[in-house]
Amino acid sequence: MDYNSQRKKLILPEYGRNIQMMVDHLATITDRDERTRAAKTVISVMGNLYPHLRDVPDFRHKLWDHLMIMSNFTLDIDSPYPLPEKDILEEKPEKLPYNNHRIKYKHYGLLTEKLIEKIKETEDPEIKRVLTVLTANHMKKSFLTWNKDSVEDDQIYNDINTLYGGNIEMPEGMILSHSKDLLQKKNTKPTNNNKQQKNNKKQFYKKHN
Repeated sequence: MDYNSQRKKLILPEYGRNIQMMVDHLATITDRDERTRAAKTVISVMGNLYPHLRDVPDFRHKLWDHLMIMSNFTLDIDSPYPLPEKDILEEKPEKLPYNNHRIKYKHYGLLTEKLIEKIKETEDPEIKRVLTVLTANHMKKSFLTWNKDSVEDDQIYNDINTLYGGNIEMPEGMILSHSKDLLQKKNTKPTNNNKQQKNNKKQFYKKHN
């Protein structure tokens, strides 16, 4: 028996072996005009495999690109689109630079450390107060997201002091949002405490921008 595992490996398996055989046959046609007409027929057959993509922009362009790829870029035809270049397609992408920044508390994330740096730079006492409250609540929400369903505010105060590198001046009477409020669904009504937090954010951004 003739098994697929014993046959030539398909370049683009999603089109199947019959389409690949059609593409291989195009290379045997000696007349260029006839070869081009045959290629258009193969493109139509390829498009019939994905009728739901016919209205997608550049869909036919992609089909012609795939035709050339399946011919191993050896097909000499008149294409209605610029033919893809083999060297460009086979070119390896550049390596993405990875951020090697060391985060002291990963569950708080890098944003928290940037917020604390901003607190250090801020001289306006009112902005400093609002930013401290926002940062502490952000830390509490991050802690609850990655750890457990509740956390004592003292834990947040200790961690923010550690990240600050000293005793950060906490606003007098500062109360962090309740754990259930930070984890509640978006469609629930905000509590009075949440409303106060939103007002603090508005005041901060209004003064800071």
